Amino acid sequence: MTDDMASPALLKDILGRQALTVIADAGAAASPRFDRAAFLDAASTGLDALSIMERVRHIADALRVALPADYAEAVTIVRAMAPRLTHGFQAVAVTEFVARHGLGDVGLSMEALADLTRFGTAEFAIRPFLARDAAWTLAMMLAWSGHEDEHVRRLASEGSRPRLPWAGRVPALKVDPTLATPILEALKRDPSAYVRKSVANHLNDIAKDRPDWLVDRLATWPTDDARTVWIIRHALRTLIKQGDPRALALIGVGHGAAVEVSGFSVVPRTVRLGDAITIAADVRSTAAEAQRLVVDYRLHYARAGGKSAAKVFKLRTFDLGPGETVALAIRQTIKDFSTRRHHPGTHDVELIVNGQTMARAAFELLAG
Repeated sequence: MTDDMASPALLKDILGRQALTVIADAGAAASPRFDRAAFLDAASTGLDALSIMERVRHIADALRVALPADYAEAVTIVRAMAPRLTHGFQAVAVTEFVARHGLGDVGLSMEALADLTRFGTAEFAIRPFLARDAAWTLAMMLAWSGHEDEHVRRLASEGSRPRLPWAGRVPALKVDPTLATPILEALKRDPSAYVRKSVANHLNDIAKDRPDWLVDRLATWPTDDARTVWIIRHALRTLIKQGDPRALALIGVGHGAAVEVSGFSVVPRTVRLGDAITIAADVRSTAAEAQRLVVDYRLHYARAGGKSAAKVFKLRTFDLGPGETVALAIRQTIKDFSTRRHHPGTHDVELIVNGQTMARAAFELLAG
């Protein structure tokens, strides 16, 4: 879930009344024991006021009203519904039925989640099982890391992330975010980029709580395998943005660089919400040998009361030969997201080369 997601209103519409009809039709087609009218009545009541994840849970509870009381029979119908759905979030809502009503039969529920994740990720639905018995559930997920289906293998990594976006924190993973290490080790050479991306995101979660552990662990991973090299680079992205010397060293980058920066600018200097800025600079090598450079920029967002909040953005990673100069430029639109609201005021911008600030500029965001 990133800043580039749609607005909250659009996200809510994914599980709007049209989606309820699709789910109701899927239930009716899956079994004559599915009460279509009862589902629509329960799911529609109070829907408009709910956020996207609140709707996921609301729909799951509405399914309880429409399905047989026997959980085994109900989950069989739920599994038959999933292939008939038309959007991944519909499947997430249906899968949530297992999370909310299947804790009493964990064996059957695990089997269902491994099946349902193929249609809409079960990464949220697995969290209550982890919260209830982390050791048992992680052991099951470790077994999934050898599954033939990439969606199930990804669930093993994604569902056990310590800081999974939009999901509740699992107490055991909050205490020790490294508990799923055997799963990550099993998946570090996975043939699926879909799975490897999840492994990298999982490791990046760990970096926020155990940076030294992460660097120590990744230092033992093979660097002659393109799959593990990709994961290492993406898993270290938070530490690289922070200029961590050990993280930079793991990707073959020194801390700091022998360069001169000229012409660093942010234009226009004055903007309104919705306008775009261009950040540009020339970087010249002063070294006698080629250097690998990681160039980022840190934008200090103005906040109410004269405060600011910084966010680091990737700009470019490249090799620069002795005496060479490269022109860098990036364009960014200043607009609100569901996770960020802009405030009028001065926004400072830093250019960061190999973890060190090399130049500064600023722009002014006007009100209105």
